[in-house]
Amino acid sequence: MLHQWATLGPFDFVNVVEAPDAATIARVSVALGARGSAKLQTLTALTIDEFLSALD
Repeated sequence: MLHQWATLGPFDFVNVVEAPDAATIARVSVALGARGSAKLQTLTALTIDEFLSALD
């Protein structure tokens, strides 16, 4: 976990985590969601350079 914030709104917390790939974080999300005690939304982030490279 890189950062965690308490928020007001539809989500109580925002956590920023880093994983080696999308499959890894998918497994974590499924495992946490299966407990039924968390509502999760996963967003993939790219650096600006990664984003611009993907457009080439």
